[in-house]
Amino acid sequence: MDRASYRTQILTRHLLTHQPTTTDHLNTTPCISYTPPELNEPRPDFDTLLLRKLLDGQSVEDIDYIFNLMKQSALFCPKERGGKVFIGPDYNQSMEQQREMTMRRIEYLRDQGAFDGWFDKKGPEGDLWRFALAESVSVYDHSLGIKLGVHFFLWGGAIRFMGTKRHHDKWFKPTETYQVKGCFAMTELGHGSNVRGIETITRYDASTGEFIINTPCESAQKYWIGGAANHATHTVVFSQLEINGVNQGVHAFIAQIRDENGNVCPNIRIADCGHKIGLNGVDNGRIWFDNLRIPRENLLNSVADVSPDGQYLSAIKDPDQRFAAFLAPLTSGRVTIAASSMNTTKIGLAIAIRYSLSRRAFSIRPNEPEVLLLDYPSHQRRLLPLLAKTYALSFASNYLKMIYVKRTPESIKTVHVVSSALKAVLTWHCMRTLQECREACGGQGLKTENHVGHLKSEYDVQLTFEGDNNVLMQQISKALLAEFLAAKKRNKPIRGLGLEHLNKPAPIIPTQLTSSTLRTTQFQTDIFCLRERDLLNRFVTEVSQHQAQGESKEHIFTVTYQTAEDLGRAFSDRLILQTYLDVEATVPEGSLKSVLGLMRSMYTTIVLEEDASFLRYGYLSTDNAAVVRKEVLKLCSELRPHALSLVSSFGIPDAFLGPIAFNWVDANAWSSV
Repeated sequence: MDRASYRTQILTRHLLTHQPTTTDHLNTTPCISYTPPELNEPRPDFDTLLLRKLLDGQSVEDIDYIFNLMKQSALFCPKERGGKVFIGPDYNQSMEQQREMTMRRIEYLRDQGAFDGWFDKKGPEGDLWRFALAESVSVYDHSLGIKLGVHFFLWGGAIRFMGTKRHHDKWFKPTETYQVKGCFAMTELGHGSNVRGIETITRYDASTGEFIINTPCESAQKYWIGGAANHATHTVVFSQLEINGVNQGVHAFIAQIRDENGNVCPNIRIADCGHKIGLNGVDNGRIWFDNLRIPRENLLNSVADVSPDGQYLSAIKDPDQRFAAFLAPLTSGRVTIAASSMNTTKIGLAIAIRYSLSRRAFSIRPNEPEVLLLDYPSHQRRLLPLLAKTYALSFASNYLKMIYVKRTPESIKTVHVVSSALKAVLTWHCMRTLQECREACGGQGLKTENHVGHLKSEYDVQLTFEGDNNVLMQQISKALLAEFLAAKKRNKPIRGLGLEHLNKPAPIIPTQLTSSTLRTTQFQTDIFCLRERDLLNRFVTEVSQHQAQGESKEHIFTVTYQTAEDLGRAFSDRLILQTYLDVEATVPEGSLKSVLGLMRSMYTTIVLEEDASFLRYGYLSTDNAAVVRKEVLKLCSELRPHALSLVSSFGIPDAFLGPIAFNWVDANAWSSV
């Protein structure tokens, strides 16, 4: 037998006698399939509709109305993915196309009557309706929310609050119908937060009864003006007002920048700010004024006026008080930013948490199913504290809206301080949450259609828009310092801004913390108040020491910024806790109150763990800090069964979330290509 035949016989016997005893693993291991979280997660043991009402208050119907309007139109780019229809902007479009789509969506909402009665609806109910509309459209697209906000809240708000009857009669109706498209020219290339330093100059010509607006240098060009690049026909111009050679400070004027055909007006130059990291549906532009003449009546004159013969008139003689009164009505911008940041945060959390309740990774033991992402303690630690904090900050946002809509001349200072605090804290929280949600979604978080990653670049501007957050923290501390010193000078107890706790003895914190102690409202209130009290005293001492050395006020606030920022955060956190307790007190005993208590404890405990000031200034010992750290993990495990119910209570329709929040397998199947 030759060698080849011999080898053939050996191989034949081998194949016949060695049949496989197990089937191929490729044939027996099932493919991953999607299971809706609702099938496996515990049913909510509390009323989710009631919880949503705590979040959205009396605006639930107004919000849902706008949601439904957007879902009904093809302009909002409906797309079927994984058996569901989602709506969202098409970010594959060019910047120019995105801008035109934003304008077309606004025109659709206008034609549906969404803006009818914008200036007619009065009182708190009218303001809350306006806020609800602005927040709702931002859930779909932040560019849409910003574009509407510039037109109605900034341009329209300036006319409403800074103008008088002559302006209301002339501009309200064309603004509501978009016959006039307004923008808001405050920021300049050389000045943003420092509004007083803007360089645009306006002089009065008594011989013609006109103001002359001029851009004297390149740093005075108006910059980042939303709507200016393409669509705006008119703007409110913020400018120094010079009368008879005397600078009377910053004032606001109405100027036309385009005619009815969209052509740029004479003595106006406009350039595009160009492509941005986000918000490319907003046409931000730059404006130069070349001795532009406007009628005397175009001065917004609620605070000051100029007579036909050129005399400056104002009942407020002090320039500082006049400037404060002039800008006070613009607080609504910070209110809307704070509120919209919470909606953006909720979108990120709803998507990331729903995904983590259906996506699995790794097995704990051989031959066992892979583990849900949210069943890993590390994943719980990433998302659940942010979820609890979002509820706490949402309640604070509602408080801000209520004190704004019910504002009085006496409460303007409180509204200013609270809006500064919450605008900063809420927008910081939004960006941090979106980043964590992006990472928690892995590679899917990078896809634009899943929203989370893209929302970061869309929302980033809000950290500096309407005031840089770090500057706002320092403003808060200056206001607290002023209240403290004023009370001391009067030799009276301090009142307002929630500082009444300073009139009581300093709280005493237990030397050894336990889990039960950490969850009591008494301890939570005490340690937040202790921190605020101590930091305010430290700030007062620092400022006084520098004053004793003859240093200027401006220099003092520059060198004490670290304590000022710590104090600003302490004020904000104590305020947020108090608003949470106020909401919690309205809920009767039962399962919902228990969940609210759980989230409150999570909020306070995560603040204790993450803010270094508690260790830096000795409010927590290192041993107690370790107890706090363990408590966070314990609270995460207790919140875990409620995760789905809590994000469902946000009330965001499925269509506004991303495909990975639902059947991400089918959404990525070959059939969907």
